[in-house]
Amino acid sequence: MKTPNNVSASIVTRNMAEFANETGNVYESIAIISKRANQISLKLKEELNNKLAEFATTVDNLEEVFENREQIEISKHYEKLPKPTNLAIEEFLEGKVHFSTPAEEVGPEQTGFTRATE
Repeated sequence: MKTPNNVSASIVTRNMAEFANETGNVYESIAIISKRANQISLKLKEELNNKLAEFATTVDNLEEVFENREQIEISKHYEKLPKPTNLAIEEFLEGKVHFSTPAEEVGPEQTGFTRATE
């Protein structure tokens, strides 16, 4: 996964009105960002696990277990990456996140059900 260089790894104060520009609702925007952050997190975890799996050993003997410099460097690289939430926020604000909302609730006249009258 290629991470953009312009994403800050530190805390940034955000204007909440910017989040509402895309959806018209801050809470809906936050839910979308949250789902995207989860997707990014899963992708990063999968990449890291695949890279670290190359170094896995089947030996359980403690004397034969040693620290692998390449493994440590890979882990440090992933630790320095921006957090998935920061990546998701930047993608959302730049308009790179595609989302769809479910259709409006279907009324009784459209489902074939009728309400009981008193």
